[in-house]
Amino acid sequence: MYAAVTLFVFMCLTATTHADHHQPCHSPNMTGFMSVMNLKGDVKAYGAFTYDSMGKKLRFRSNESHPTNTSLGLDLLMFFDEGIFYEIDSKNQSCEKKALQCTLHPLDIPDDAKFYSTITTGSPSIEGEGLKVNVWTGPIPDSKGHYSMSVTMGCLPVSTLYICESTSFLFSNMDIELEIKDPDLLVVPSFCLGQPLEETPEGTVNSFLNEFM
Repeated sequence: MYAAVTLFVFMCLTATTHADHHQPCHSPNMTGFMSVMNLKGDVKAYGAFTYDSMGKKLRFRSNESHPTNTSLGLDLLMFFDEGIFYEIDSKNQSCEKKALQCTLHPLDIPDDAKFYSTITTGSPSIEGEGLKVNVWTGPIPDSKGHYSMSVTMGCLPVSTLYICESTSFLFSNMDIELEIKDPDLLVVPSFCLGQPLEETPEGTVNSFLNEFM
Protein backbone atom coordinates (compact mmCIF):
# COMPACT_ATOMS: atom_id res chain seq x y z
CA MET A 1 0.00 0.00 0.00
CA TYR A 2 2.79 2.39 0.85
CA ALA A 3 4.33 1.70 -2.55
CA ALA A 4 1.03 2.58 -4.22
CA VAL A 5 0.89 5.91 -2.37
CA THR A 6 4.49 6.67 -3.32
CA LEU A 7 3.73 5.91 -6.97
CA PHE A 8 0.64 8.12 -6.86
CA VAL A 9 2.65 11.06 -5.49
CA PHE A 10 5.38 10.47 -8.08
CA MET A 11 2.89 10.52 -10.94
CA CYS A 12 1.33 13.74 -9.70
CA LEU A 13 4.73 15.39 -9.44
CA THR A 14 6.05 14.23 -12.81
CA ALA A 15 2.96 14.48 -15.03
CA THR A 16 2.98 17.17 -17.70
CA THR A 17 0.66 20.04 -16.85
CA HIS A 18 -1.94 20.91 -19.50
CA ALA A 19 -3.73 24.19 -20.14
CA ASP A 20 -5.76 25.46 -17.23
CA HIS A 21 -9.02 26.03 -19.15
CA HIS A 22 -10.56 22.98 -17.48
CA GLN A 23 -13.47 23.55 -15.11
CA PRO A 24 -14.17 21.27 -12.12
CA CYS A 25 -16.91 18.75 -12.80
CA HIS A 26 -19.27 17.46 -10.13
CA SER A 27 -19.70 13.80 -9.26
CA PRO A 28 -23.01 11.99 -9.84
CA ASN A 29 -24.98 10.12 -7.21
CA MET A 30 -22.88 7.20 -6.04
CA THR A 31 -22.76 4.08 -3.91
CA GLY A 32 -19.48 2.30 -3.32
CA PHE A 33 -16.66 1.47 -0.96
CA MET A 34 -13.97 3.71 0.45
CA SER A 35 -10.66 2.94 2.13
CA VAL A 36 -8.63 5.44 4.15
CA MET A 37 -4.92 4.88 4.69
CA ASN A 38 -2.17 7.02 6.17
CA LEU A 39 1.33 7.16 4.71
CA LYS A 40 2.61 4.74 7.33
CA GLY A 41 0.49 2.11 5.63
CA ASP A 42 -2.10 1.96 8.43
CA VAL A 43 -5.66 1.41 7.24
CA LYS A 44 -7.69 3.92 9.22
CA ALA A 45 -11.06 2.82 7.85
CA TYR A 46 -12.75 0.75 5.16
CA GLY A 47 -16.45 0.83 4.51
CA ALA A 48 -19.46 1.63 2.34
CA PHE A 49 -20.52 5.09 1.28
CA THR A 50 -23.68 6.59 -0.22
CA TYR A 51 -23.41 10.02 -1.80
CA ASP A 52 -26.22 12.36 -2.93
CA SER A 53 -24.61 14.75 -5.40
CA MET A 54 -27.53 17.20 -5.68
CA GLY A 55 -28.37 17.20 -1.98
CA LYS A 56 -24.71 17.26 -0.91
CA LYS A 57 -25.25 14.42 1.56
CA LEU A 58 -22.85 11.62 2.46
CA ARG A 59 -23.17 8.52 4.61
CA PHE A 60 -20.05 6.55 5.45
CA ARG A 61 -20.09 3.42 7.59
CA SER A 62 -16.88 1.55 8.30
CA ASN A 63 -17.11 -2.17 7.70
CA GLU A 64 -16.70 -4.10 10.95
CA SER A 65 -15.97 -7.28 8.98
CA HIS A 66 -12.64 -5.77 7.86
CA PRO A 67 -11.16 -4.47 11.15
CA THR A 68 -7.47 -3.79 11.68
CA ASN A 69 -5.50 -2.76 14.73
CA THR A 70 -5.47 0.83 13.45
CA SER A 71 -8.98 1.09 12.00
CA LEU A 72 -11.75 3.31 13.33
CA GLY A 73 -15.36 2.33 13.84
CA LEU A 74 -17.30 5.16 12.19
CA ASP A 75 -20.85 5.87 11.10
CA LEU A 76 -21.06 9.39 9.71
CA LEU A 77 -23.97 11.26 8.13
CA MET A 78 -22.82 14.53 6.56
CA PHE A 79 -25.04 17.40 5.38
CA PHE A 80 -22.56 19.66 3.63
CA ASP A 81 -24.99 22.39 2.51
CA GLU A 82 -26.48 22.64 6.00
CA GLY A 83 -23.07 22.60 7.66
CA ILE A 84 -23.88 19.84 10.15
CA PHE A 85 -23.11 16.16 10.60
CA TYR A 86 -24.01 13.26 12.86
CA GLU A 87 -21.76 10.71 14.50
CA ILE A 88 -24.10 7.73 14.79
CA ASP A 89 -23.98 4.74 17.13
CA SER A 90 -26.77 2.48 15.90
CA LYS A 91 -25.90 -0.29 18.38
CA ASN A 92 -26.58 1.98 21.34
CA GLN A 93 -29.24 4.06 19.56
CA SER A 94 -27.35 7.30 20.17
CA CYS A 95 -25.73 10.06 18.17
CA GLU A 96 -23.89 13.37 18.36
CA LYS A 97 -24.84 16.35 16.20
CA LYS A 98 -21.99 18.69 15.33
CA ALA A 99 -21.26 21.72 13.17
CA LEU A 100 -19.10 21.40 10.06
CA GLN A 101 -16.41 24.07 9.78
CA CYS A 102 -14.97 22.56 6.57
CA THR A 103 -17.03 20.90 3.83
CA LEU A 104 -14.09 19.44 1.89
CA HIS A 105 -14.51 15.72 1.15
CA PRO A 106 -13.09 13.12 -1.28
CA LEU A 107 -16.22 12.55 -3.39
CA ASP A 108 -16.52 15.89 -5.18
CA ILE A 109 -14.08 18.38 -6.69
CA PRO A 110 -14.17 21.75 -4.89
CA ASP A 111 -15.28 24.67 -7.08
CA ASP A 112 -11.96 26.46 -6.51
CA ALA A 113 -9.78 23.43 -7.37
CA LYS A 114 -6.98 23.97 -9.88
CA PHE A 115 -6.54 21.59 -12.81
CA TYR A 116 -3.07 20.07 -12.64
CA SER A 117 -2.77 17.39 -15.31
CA THR A 118 -4.25 14.47 -17.20
CA ILE A 119 -2.42 11.20 -16.60
CA THR A 120 -2.89 7.53 -17.43
CA THR A 121 -2.30 4.96 -14.72
CA GLY A 122 -1.15 1.62 -16.10
CA SER A 123 -0.53 1.46 -19.86
CA PRO A 124 -2.11 3.93 -22.31
CA SER A 125 -1.20 1.74 -25.29
CA ILE A 126 -2.65 -1.60 -24.17
CA GLU A 127 -6.44 -1.90 -24.31
CA GLY A 128 -7.98 -2.45 -20.90
CA GLU A 129 -4.69 -1.87 -19.07
CA GLY A 130 -4.90 1.86 -18.41
CA LEU A 131 -7.12 4.41 -16.67
CA LYS A 132 -7.09 8.04 -17.77
CA VAL A 133 -7.72 10.53 -14.97
CA ASN A 134 -7.68 14.27 -14.41
CA VAL A 135 -5.74 15.48 -11.38
CA TRP A 136 -7.04 18.48 -9.42
CA THR A 137 -5.24 20.23 -6.57
CA GLY A 138 -5.93 22.88 -3.97
CA PRO A 139 -5.40 23.97 -0.37
CA ILE A 140 -7.13 22.44 2.63
CA PRO A 141 -9.16 25.26 4.27
CA ASP A 142 -8.02 26.42 7.73
CA SER A 143 -4.83 24.44 7.27
CA LYS A 144 -1.40 24.65 5.72
CA GLY A 145 -2.08 21.39 3.92
CA HIS A 146 -3.20 20.66 0.38
CA TYR A 147 -4.90 17.91 -1.60
CA SER A 148 -4.53 16.13 -4.92
CA MET A 149 -7.66 14.49 -6.34
CA SER A 150 -7.82 12.06 -9.28
CA VAL A 151 -11.12 11.68 -11.14
CA THR A 152 -12.06 9.75 -14.28
CA MET A 153 -13.12 11.43 -17.51
CA GLY A 154 -16.71 10.80 -16.37
CA CYS A 155 -16.04 12.61 -13.08
CA LEU A 156 -15.91 9.55 -10.83
CA PRO A 157 -13.49 10.19 -7.95
CA VAL A 158 -10.80 7.50 -7.87
CA SER A 159 -8.53 8.71 -5.08
CA THR A 160 -7.64 11.80 -3.07
CA LEU A 161 -4.38 12.45 -1.27
CA TYR A 162 -4.58 14.91 1.63
CA ILE A 163 -1.22 16.20 2.81
CA CYS A 164 -1.61 17.80 6.23
CA GLU A 165 0.80 19.31 8.74
CA SER A 166 0.75 16.37 11.14
CA THR A 167 -0.11 13.47 8.82
CA SER A 168 -1.34 12.56 5.36
CA PHE A 169 -4.18 10.35 4.14
CA LEU A 170 -5.06 8.56 0.91
CA PHE A 171 -8.78 8.06 0.26
CA SER A 172 -9.50 5.41 -2.40
CA ASN A 173 -12.93 4.67 -3.88
CA MET A 174 -13.89 1.27 -5.28
CA ASP A 175 -16.83 -0.63 -6.82
CA ILE A 176 -18.69 2.60 -7.56
CA GLU A 177 -22.28 2.37 -8.84
CA LEU A 178 -24.15 5.41 -10.18
CA GLU A 179 -27.21 5.19 -7.97
CA ILE A 180 -28.39 5.65 -4.41
CA LYS A 181 -29.37 2.09 -3.50
CA ASP A 182 -30.85 2.91 -0.09
CA PRO A 183 -32.12 6.52 0.27
CA ASP A 184 -32.95 5.88 3.94
CA LEU A 185 -29.21 5.90 4.70
CA LEU A 186 -29.25 9.65 4.00
CA VAL A 187 -32.11 10.30 6.43
CA VAL A 188 -31.42 11.23 10.05
CA PRO A 189 -32.24 8.18 12.24
CA SER A 190 -35.30 8.59 14.46
CA PHE A 191 -33.21 8.33 17.63
CA CYS A 192 -31.19 11.36 16.47
CA LEU A 193 -34.15 13.66 15.83
CA GLY A 194 -34.20 16.63 18.19
CA GLN A 195 -30.57 16.12 19.11
CA PRO A 196 -29.07 19.48 20.18
CA LEU A 197 -26.08 20.86 18.28
CA GLU A 198 -22.91 20.38 20.31
CA GLU A 199 -20.64 23.33 20.89
CA THR A 200 -17.42 23.22 18.92
CA PRO A 201 -14.34 23.64 21.14
CA GLU A 202 -12.20 26.64 20.31
CA GLY A 203 -9.58 25.80 17.71
CA THR A 204 -11.42 22.71 16.48
CA VAL A 205 -12.22 22.37 12.79
CA ASN A 206 -14.83 19.68 12.22
CA SER A 207 -14.68 18.03 8.80
CA PHE A 208 -15.03 14.64 7.15
CA LEU A 209 -11.24 14.45 6.92
CA ASN A 210 -10.69 15.24 10.59
CA GLU A 211 -12.83 12.26 11.60
CA PHE A 212 -9.89 10.06 10.57
CA MET A 213 -7.20 12.01 12.41
